[in-house]
Amino acid sequence: MSNGNTITIVGNVTRDPELRFTSSGQATATFGIAVNRRWQNRQSQQWEEATSFFDVVCWREMAENASESLTKGARVIVTGRLEQRNWETQEGEKRSKVEIIADEIGPSLRWATAQIVRNERKGYGMDTGEVPVASPVGGAAPGAYSYEEEPF
Repeated sequence: MSNGNTITIVGNVTRDPELRFTSSGQATATFGIAVNRRWQNRQSQQWEEATSFFDVVCWREMAENASESLTKGARVIVTGRLEQRNWETQEGEKRSKVEIIADEIGPSLRWATAQIVRNERKGYGMDTGEVPVASPVGGAAPGAYSYEEEPF
């Protein structure tokens, strides 16, 4: 992303992802993230906190994976771009909202562990008749990988 509109946040999921489908069948999921900031006030020497809330939108396979994997309270890392959406209410009021359109979502491993299971790409094995198999990362994968393939 070279447009200068890249954001990475780390925070806790505030609500379970809501999975929906567009009229053309495209999966989309939305969820919230709370990002806490803590600092020491130089005058009072007291610790202070502030929380920022963000809405995250993801599409296609990532939307389906997020809805299956994320739950309220999970600590995640989200990288994406900021996008402003405008609409008008039924009463004619103009509204707008800035959302994070996710490019990548992952678990934060700072205070937790995760077990990653790879989903095979759609269309895998169509020509060969092979059946897609989900395999844990680091586990025995079906067949050998070449250097041209994705890492996992």
